[in-house]
Amino acid sequence: MGLIRKALKFLRETKIELKKVNWPNRQQLITYTGVVLMTVAIVGVYFWILDTAFIGIIQLMIQ
Repeated sequence: MGLIRKALKFLRETKIELKKVNWPNRQQLITYTGVVLMTVAIVGVYFWILDTAFIGIIQLMIQ
């Protein structure tokens, strides 16, 4: 029974903590999502350029 009591206590405490969270409004959510997507796109392009460069260098070394 100790495990069930601990689980229930955890769930009660989690509910209390979630009430304290400062949730973003719709505009903030859209803004933050845009920032994340742009960051992912920029990092993806950066690694694509590096990958292409390394492939070219390795192909030159092999020939």
